[in-house]
Amino acid sequence: MGPSWLQWLLKHLLCLPGLAIATVLLLLALGVRGRRRRRPGEPPLINGLIPFFGVSFQMQKNTFKRIQDYQKKYGNIFTLQINGNYFTFVLDPFQYPLVLKNSKQFNFSKFGNEIGRKLFLLPKGTPYMMKTIKGSYKYLQSDFLDSSSYNLMQNLQRIMKEQLLQAKNGEINQLYKFCTSIIFEATYLTLYGKDPGTNSGEVIHELMEDFVKFDNKFLSLLSPLPTLSLRAIRNIQKKLIQYFSSERISKMQEISEVVRVRQILLEKFTEFQDYERGAHHFAFLWASVSNTIPASFWTVYYLLQHPEAVAVLRDEIDYLLQSTGQKKEPDFNILFTREQLDGLVYLESIINETLRLTSVSSNIRCNKEDITLNLGNGEVNLRKGDTTIIYPPLLHYDPEIFEQPEEFKFDRFVEDGKKKTTFFKRGQELPYFLIPFGSGISKCPGRFLAVLQIKQLVILLFSYFDVELIEDKSQQFKNSRMFFGIQTPQSDVSFRYKLRC
Repeated sequence: MGPSWLQWLLKHLLCLPGLAIATVLLLLALGVRGRRRRRPGEPPLINGLIPFFGVSFQMQKNTFKRIQDYQKKYGNIFTLQINGNYFTFVLDPFQYPLVLKNSKQFNFSKFGNEIGRKLFLLPKGTPYMMKTIKGSYKYLQSDFLDSSSYNLMQNLQRIMKEQLLQAKNGEINQLYKFCTSIIFEATYLTLYGKDPGTNSGEVIHELMEDFVKFDNKFLSLLSPLPTLSLRAIRNIQKKLIQYFSSERISKMQEISEVVRVRQILLEKFTEFQDYERGAHHFAFLWASVSNTIPASFWTVYYLLQHPEAVAVLRDEIDYLLQSTGQKKEPDFNILFTREQLDGLVYLESIINETLRLTSVSSNIRCNKEDITLNLGNGEVNLRKGDTTIIYPPLLHYDPEIFEQPEEFKFDRFVEDGKKKTTFFKRGQELPYFLIPFGSGISKCPGRFLAVLQIKQLVILLFSYFDVELIEDKSQQFKNSRMFFGIQTPQSDVSFRYKLRC
């Protein structure tokens, strides 16, 4: 070990508890013995200084900046060692289809199943079983979404009416806390229905608090190192799963079609324990709100920083209200169909621009075999068992594609009054230009519901209230999600809202 090793051990290792120290020493020993070498024809390999861990610690500090630096040094395809695994990044957007449209050689299920097992304790099921359960996702798409859209709007209006209608002279709240409370309760009620118990409000609040604790630390469940907080997060994980018992769900009223179908399917497979069914429900709820909450926060935050965007948005909403014969009455009773919401091109552009700026979602595939990719300007060999990653944040911040990519431009996805769907790089139309929800087999099935949630929240908030930020400071990303979902803010921000009508 060189001096850098001794410095690392003194700085990090001695601060860990005994079990963690033993684990680190074992992993280091394995890493030293199994240090990998690059074969001819393979992408550049960055093992990092620390065996087994590779570049893990550098990546955690600022994933985007680190990958950007590697791209400048090694080009558009390279392999990183991270916690004993090897990840090959494919960064040229014209080469994305080589991976995303080749499910025979690039497999998502292995990675998805491992994540589900670690984060939500999902049981291992047969391919038929998992395909059957995934069939319920059709109720989150197309015409099946209409009833959920209606129920969601009703729940949002009732919750906001209860919480906000007193704000005639102005109230102050924390924006992230506000979005969490509104989105979580409205989504839970829309999907899982109403608890007939007298203390249902308290139960939802307690569930939300546990959910937030889990969401703040969920990535620690993927770490190879035992940490001091791991026991606490595992206890919360188990508590959340136990909440979704079959007995509780059977008592819920006005349950959504998608959850009702999922419950029937889960009951059909008798080899599942009730605890394992609860794990599926917990994972479904987490997927429904974990990224919608920060996406809602950033959408409102960027709007409040750009009054010109708010003005255009309100004009668009007012026009839709007039065309549908509705008025903004103090009773919070407006309703739009999903098709009408889809016609709000500026609102959709605002949300797309927010997702472009804040999404760190990556498309992750496991190499099922040794693969030779024809890149057009040469070939590259990928190893069986490695992981291949499409990392869209670099695409989303490419100045050749998006002028001034660090800036929020509310009309970036509007052209001649219609949705803009073509973007170019090197003079060629891009096969993908915005990928916040994954792609192909890993594309988020709840993306339509998520966008509906954001649209409805924004419409209600800016139609009925004058809203302003109190703290005039630039909000930074927490950089804690690495390759998963929407960035969360480093800190909350205060805002003031006052009833308009």
